[in-house]
Amino acid sequence: MADLHCTHCGEDGLEPGFILDAGEHSPGFARWVEGALERGIFGGARRMGRSKWEIDAYRCPNCHHLELFAQRPA
Repeated sequence: MADLHCTHCGEDGLEPGFILDAGEHSPGFARWVEGALERGIFGGARRMGRSKWEIDAYRCPNCHHLELFAQRPA
């Protein structure tokens, strides 16, 4: 993404990164899932049949605010 600036302090030059999901049986990184959270019988989030998008994360070098964007279906 070009020309990103912090929506909190206005600083230019956000640093790219990612959100790590270190949970049990995780794919190694977090995803955005469409729809409200619904839990299954064992307490986990129901995901079947829902769109899942990778999360692009950017950090402001000035105030450390995170900006998150769901860019493409995973």
